[in-house]
Amino acid sequence: MKVMIIGGVAGGMSAATRLRRLNENAHIVVIERGEHVSFANCGLPYHIGGSIEKREKLLLHTPKSLKDRFELDVRTLTEAVQIDPEAHTVTLKNLRTKETTSETYDKLILSPGASPIRPPLPGIEHALTLRNIPDMDRINAHLDRVQAREAVVIGGGFIGLEMAENLVERGLNVHLVEAGPQVLAPMDPEMAALVQQELVRHGVKLHLNAALQSIEDNGKTVVLNNGVQLAADLIVLAIGVKPETSLAREAGLSLGSRGGILVNDTLQTSHPDVYAVGDAIEKVNLLGEAALVPLAWSANRHGRLVADHISGRSIRTGLHQGTAIAKVFDLAVASTGLNEKQLKNSGKPYQVVHAHPGSHAGYYPGAERLSLKLVFNPQTREIYGAQAVGKDGADKRIDVISTAIKGGILADELSDLELAYAPPFSSAKDPVNMLGYMVENVLEGVPTIQWHEIISGMVLLDVRDPQEYARGHIKGAINIPLNQLRAKHHSLPRGPITAYCQVGQRGYVAARLLGQLGHEVSNLDGGYATLSAARPDLTEVPVV
Repeated sequence: MKVMIIGGVAGGMSAATRLRRLNENAHIVVIERGEHVSFANCGLPYHIGGSIEKREKLLLHTPKSLKDRFELDVRTLTEAVQIDPEAHTVTLKNLRTKETTSETYDKLILSPGASPIRPPLPGIEHALTLRNIPDMDRINAHLDRVQAREAVVIGGGFIGLEMAENLVERGLNVHLVEAGPQVLAPMDPEMAALVQQELVRHGVKLHLNAALQSIEDNGKTVVLNNGVQLAADLIVLAIGVKPETSLAREAGLSLGSRGGILVNDTLQTSHPDVYAVGDAIEKVNLLGEAALVPLAWSANRHGRLVADHISGRSIRTGLHQGTAIAKVFDLAVASTGLNEKQLKNSGKPYQVVHAHPGSHAGYYPGAERLSLKLVFNPQTREIYGAQAVGKDGADKRIDVISTAIKGGILADELSDLELAYAPPFSSAKDPVNMLGYMVENVLEGVPTIQWHEIISGMVLLDVRDPQEYARGHIKGAINIPLNQLRAKHHSLPRGPITAYCQVGQRGYVAARLLGQLGHEVSNLDGGYATLSAARPDLTEVPVV
């Protein structure tokens, strides 16, 4: 059996090496139009920033090492220019010699990946992108050649933020331009606000609700659609990627509604002997909708699954949660599953809880605040998704919740998870357990209100200590500390009351207490910490 794989890196190489482990006799050909067939593309920004000092650390395998270990026929600088699925042939072009040949296959795997989006704007040729080793080399060479001091990064997604951080680490002044109202579209706005604060704290100049209009002065000036002009020694374009589908489209293979290659549960295209994996294909998210998920996990996983199916094993890809994480200076930013924005558009019922626990026991040195958000169905108790931002512990909490979603664990059952505890690592009630307890409270009928539901005229009760209140509070809030509330509750105005504290816990206790004393009261979910990040205009902070 001859299997041809078009495209290396994560998906293609996972398929090739798994297939060899299952079938020593197969003839496996890997076609890669670039010079490097196996490299750590997620590490590219960190070599630019200097965290990964040696370039060769990013090069995982060479054609020779793959030949020696796996007996793979790897052909770099070779481009697949045409596929004939009926004839089972691929036309190949040697980019060194320009020679064109045709080869047959029994099974074909497409792993072409995705390419950076480059809008047709004036001067766009001066913007650099980062997708592979040559891109990284061009950015490094440009930085050295022009002795860059000013950089403009266009796009506030994961790559844009990683580039902004690493350019700051390299000593540049960085402007980050994002067309939307927030960075990191997979995060909800109150969680993205924490990331934006971190960017500003490290000197990044944010330009939200602003898009690239043109690049002028031979690549020295970035003009935004709001009239702002930014001087630039380096311009990095990171507004997203699109699936590489030209080969598939020209071969008559079906494309999906999102523009990716359409595959079934066994990763076969509309022609059963042609498979596709990785960033080029459409996945199905937790809503059952078509989605593009350009992440390393799915590319690696699909490569293995395709090899299994070709080898006669039973596979099924299932739904995609899109679990992701990024480092943004001192913070880790992670998410899994669906966000509130997606659920609002879907019309599905959902409820939200926010928590701001410590990363481990507060009495053990080094505990850092975590900000967590869980989205769930209050009727079925199904977990829809979660988000986490923090200096420590965000990764493992999102991984636990991602596993819970995959395993069908219900939102309130998070309190039942027996998670490892010792003071340096967690608390006796892990932050994930705490989310479960908060869900239980919601399901028991304790009224909560979200940060975006606070409006003028509400009766707001701040139950923090006076010193906390003085450092910043919601405009118009009454301050009665929790410990004095039993004695002073008669002084509260009639009508609905919204209680709040710093993170929501004391506000919950106040809501329980006042409810039993005859008041109509709700607790501000996530407390002042969530609201002040998302809506600083609603707060009063003393000028120091």
